[in-house]
Amino acid sequence: MEQDRREWDVLIVGGGPAGYGAALYAARAGLTALVLESTVPGGQIAQAETVENYPGIDTAVSGIALAERLRRGAERAGAKTVLTTVTALELTETLKTAETRAGTFTGRAVIYAAGAAARRLEVPGEEALRGRGVSYCAACDGAFFRGRDVAVVGGGNSAASEALTLSRLCRRVYLLHRRDRLRAEQSAVRALEQAKNVTFLWNTQPEAVLGKEAVTGLRYTDLTRGQSRELRCDGVFAAIGRVPSTALLAGQLTLDEGGYVAADETTRTGLPGVFAAGDVRAKPLRQAVTAAADGAVAAHFAQEYLRR
Repeated sequence: MEQDRREWDVLIVGGGPAGYGAALYAARAGLTALVLESTVPGGQIAQAETVENYPGIDTAVSGIALAERLRRGAERAGAKTVLTTVTALELTETLKTAETRAGTFTGRAVIYAAGAAARRLEVPGEEALRGRGVSYCAACDGAFFRGRDVAVVGGGNSAASEALTLSRLCRRVYLLHRRDRLRAEQSAVRALEQAKNVTFLWNTQPEAVLGKEAVTGLRYTDLTRGQSRELRCDGVFAAIGRVPSTALLAGQLTLDEGGYVAADETTRTGLPGVFAAGDVRAKPLRQAVTAAADGAVAAHFAQEYLRR
């Protein structure tokens, strides 16, 4: 079988929009491309209940359905997929190596597209109601809460951005932060203060997401008074940061203070033949469409590198 070959032109770590975007364009350029994905094709997008904001999608589709389309498109062009966990990478040599639970694979170039995961609140009810009122992306899911009440948890730029996005859609937005002021940029803070439907709940700590079939509220601690309170709402948006999947790169690539790969718009990293695409890359916007675009760019420059 083709997947049994061990040496490839391009190894692509991660099977989300960035990974399959890279695989599609690499395969169309005549390169042998292997996607190594640890769970199911699609990455984070496969966890989305519905997707409505991806170009070319004229009706809402499930994240799993869109992920499957991405995989089929790349494999129709000639790319291959192996579902396995990458346990180690060697990126400093001319021939790159990926150690996986399915064996060792080598590539002349590597496109790292392992993504990033939203940091969880780690409270009861969060996981059970994920996709049923618990969300980590206002741009992705905000439209489902139009005219309803939601809570946003966080105090940085991400939380401010999420709350502003939701304030244009929702009846009421409650912004909970464990301190008495936001860490976000002042321009964002002023915009939130001017929004008539945003309520700040300072010095608060989430305790539990409430609801059985869907979110009905959020229980939190008033840190000033030491009291437990309940907030009625239809959605809870966690915006307390993201965790990039870059542990495999430690000591080989330059990472910023958040753990993201330092790579510019060409997706090139500090190592020849190694590219970073999608949510692992330091960038201002992380959406499926920007990840897919990164993948196409990475494939282009990988092809250019291999030609040299």
